[in-house]
Amino acid sequence: MGMFILRRVGVMLLTAFCLTFIVFFMTNLYPNLEKLAKTQGNFRMSDEAVVSYLTREGYMAPLPVKYGRWLGVLPNHVTTNDEGVTTGKCIREGVNTAETAPRYCGVLQGEWGYSSVFKDDAGSIIAKRLGLTGWLALLAFAVMIPAALIIGVLAGMREGSRMDRTLSTFSIASSATPEYVSGVIFIAVFASSAFGLKWFKGSATSAMEDFTWANITLPVATIALYGVGYVARMTRASMAEVMTAQYVRTARLKGVSFGNIVVKHALRNALIAPFTVIMLQFPYLLTGVVITETLFNYKGFGWMLVQAASNNDIDLLLGGSVVAVIVVLVTQLISDIGYVFLNPRIRIS
Repeated sequence: MGMFILRRVGVMLLTAFCLTFIVFFMTNLYPNLEKLAKTQGNFRMSDEAVVSYLTREGYMAPLPVKYGRWLGVLPNHVTTNDEGVTTGKCIREGVNTAETAPRYCGVLQGEWGYSSVFKDDAGSIIAKRLGLTGWLALLAFAVMIPAALIIGVLAGMREGSRMDRTLSTFSIASSATPEYVSGVIFIAVFASSAFGLKWFKGSATSAMEDFTWANITLPVATIALYGVGYVARMTRASMAEVMTAQYVRTARLKGVSFGNIVVKHALRNALIAPFTVIMLQFPYLLTGVVITETLFNYKGFGWMLVQAASNNDIDLLLGGSVVAVIVVLVTQLISDIGYVFLNPRIRIS
């Protein structure tokens, strides 16, 4: 098991390196850099002024050099203007210092860059928004997974029954309804005056600082409703397959009660396949809440990514992509390890 984990960690590091390099390459294309220069300066800047700004800030360096500086394995770009103010990726705007020698700073040193939109350290912004999305995802996960497992198990216990058809229809309908549809419906019914309810009026105009039940209920319901159907369908298919297995038939012939067959014999084996699907919900809850957070104006991690992409905030966008990659790879590792424990037939060499 130890060697298996070490191999998986090595593959994770290589994958993270490749994915971050691709994102870095895409965000550092010249049209994006030109837009950044004009955003920070003047939209009427000439081409020569744009090239001068990008050269001064180190954006015109070769791509491997820029990537090494961003990681922190190469010394960063530092310049001093006419007023004697030292500027660069490591030094915040307006800080006058005599230190002009390049120094190492980057993601590996815990320095995530500077947000050109929020005018703050990118790392602190990511940590704050990630915490808000974490609470949202935790509540949605706590609602979604138990409901999906219950629906899937009940539907799969008696395949083809009326309960199976009813619950399967609900699962298909929920998974086929995207968040931007269910979210709008929830807002129209429960948060607006269209139907006269207005139970969760705050959800239509929720803000980052207003973490209340009135603001969080509809976003949680929107996220959970979409995920419930997918997990329930996988659980139902696995449960239906297990209920037709030979050892279940043998237990029935021996007179074991139906409840004991489901709980003691079928349930554990039925959860092996949905376990991987459940673990894959973590990356979705982190990065897939973009639509929900934007719709409900919940200023979490997904909302931050939209703002960073819309305003060409390169450092913040790169930092967010690193977090997303880490979450995906870690959840896959946990999924592989958990799958081994759930299925004793798998052996790790």
